[in-house]
Amino acid sequence: MINIRRECVLRAEATRRFAFATKSKSVATMAAEYTGNLKHQLEILFDESLRLTVPDETGVEIKVAASQPGIPGDYQCNNAMSLWSIIKGKGTQFRGPPAVGQALLNNLPTSEMVESCSVAGPGFVNVVLSSNWMAKSIENMLIDGIDTWAPTLPVKRAVVDFSSPNIAKEMHVGHLRSTIIGDTLARMLEYSKVEVLRRNHVGDWGTQFGMLIEYLFEEFPDTDSVTETAIGDLQSFYKKSKRKFDDDPDFKEKAQKAVVRLQGGDPIYRKAWAKICEISRTEFATVYQRLRVELEEKGESFYNPYIPQVIEELNSKGLIEESEGARVIFLEGFKIPLMVVKSDGGFNYASTDLTALWYRLNEEKAEWIIYLTDVGQQPHFHMFFKAARKAGWLPDSDKTYPRVDHVGFGLVMGDDRKRFRTRAAADVVRLVDLLDEAKTRSKTALVERGKDKEWTPEELDQTAEAVGYGAVKYADLKNNRSTNYTFNFDQMLSDKGNTAVYLLYAHARICSIIRKSGKDIDELKKTGNVALDHPEERALGLHLLRFAETVEEACNNLLPNVLCQYLYDLSERFTTFYSIHQVNGSPEEASRLLLCEATAIVMRKCFHLLGITPVYKI
Repeated sequence: MINIRRECVLRAEATRRFAFATKSKSVATMAAEYTGNLKHQLEILFDESLRLTVPDETGVEIKVAASQPGIPGDYQCNNAMSLWSIIKGKGTQFRGPPAVGQALLNNLPTSEMVESCSVAGPGFVNVVLSSNWMAKSIENMLIDGIDTWAPTLPVKRAVVDFSSPNIAKEMHVGHLRSTIIGDTLARMLEYSKVEVLRRNHVGDWGTQFGMLIEYLFEEFPDTDSVTETAIGDLQSFYKKSKRKFDDDPDFKEKAQKAVVRLQGGDPIYRKAWAKICEISRTEFATVYQRLRVELEEKGESFYNPYIPQVIEELNSKGLIEESEGARVIFLEGFKIPLMVVKSDGGFNYASTDLTALWYRLNEEKAEWIIYLTDVGQQPHFHMFFKAARKAGWLPDSDKTYPRVDHVGFGLVMGDDRKRFRTRAAADVVRLVDLLDEAKTRSKTALVERGKDKEWTPEELDQTAEAVGYGAVKYADLKNNRSTNYTFNFDQMLSDKGNTAVYLLYAHARICSIIRKSGKDIDELKKTGNVALDHPEERALGLHLLRFAETVEEACNNLLPNVLCQYLYDLSERFTTFYSIHQVNGSPEEASRLLLCEATAIVMRKCFHLLGITPVYKI
């Protein structure tokens, strides 16, 4: 078993040593080794200043933030007021927050990054970055690649548990959010140098398999010959078996006995169960392939053999009590206990989820475990997280590693503000049907623009798929995940406003500008220089340089919409720049082409992190 408290102490000590080593570098070295995160680099500078300003005060967290519109400067250090509240009763030489802010400014080490600083209001230190340094940083990225701007998170391995459909049921629009959001979080973590175990916790175990297996035996006595084609629509197969289970008492009794035989390891029943799972997996794989989502399945059945030993461990720690024939864990702050063994001796979601958590901590050595489900399941996760803390598996603080997070998301709604369903209002929308329609609508729009006459059929099909699927993904990801959102094809496929179509077209236009220049852009990266002499050029360059801190913020808060907003703002800043400044044929052509290329590179990385395929012509 993991010794959580010892591991936390060791990690804190390692973090302190790393921080000390980083702060001990010369600022010249630090500036030369810039790897993308402006905010962190400025925090290091201000930490040096803080130690000189108030050497007796330790443990003060530096507060640096991007300046809000209308405030002079690019970044702002906001420590003066909070620092004054700490030192004002200690015989300090300072006479208020403005004086503290001025001292922080005066003690700031010289750095190539910083052009100038000023103090405003109650001690806010406004920082203007050096345009020359910004330009050089962009040049370095163009040579060394966008991966040099990847943030570094304080974890090495994470589990992202997402999608998780139920066997024998088709994936529908309800699985869309978990699959898309989970894939994006996994991609952002992977880009941030975290090893991500992408887990598909499918529902492949439980009482429903009794009725499915018995119905399979009735319909196909020779189960060895059963194929996906023979069964046909697995969703329909499930509904028929459920109807018979509800209407036929004899069948219901057989199904209940089948569950016992399955869970007891009967080879005939295990074989039938495996056949049903295999057919479901084939259907799931088709959807994942279309969405370009990678997952490794470890379903409920995988953890089943580990449940007894986990229950025994919890019992040995005195956590489990008897209640009305069931075995439960009472938790402070909850009105009802967490049931881990049912009164009939069977296991449930809580026993499986606790076991999966135990396995991920102890066998897979994960430091951060992230679960994606709808917000309605939040109480369940809060309960079993609390039980894990009570067992000593997790630290008391929910921000200390090893860490668990439930990433809840709202519902997908129709235009009627009700749960998105088919026109018949009887069924949820099948995910494959939704993707088909997105691609069809996208292709229709391209044909209306005459692209079928300009492109090959393959180019038309690939672009329609990239734009259609990208539109579906972005329409989901741009919203704060915790809220409901309305699914509307017309809005998501619009080429105006904050949509994937607009952003993909913007990227294609940038690529067109570079192509029309006739310049070898790779050669230009080696010989050309970036200049940020005009306000629009500088604003674009600054936004490019904020990419790393944006990805880090999106990772830390598990909010993909933060990255979506960054991408849209980047496109808007480029549009402003391009509408004012000529690129091709101008005296500044080389510099501006490099700015175009840097923008396209960052846009493509954003698309990749969002699981969207970029298009290069439109």
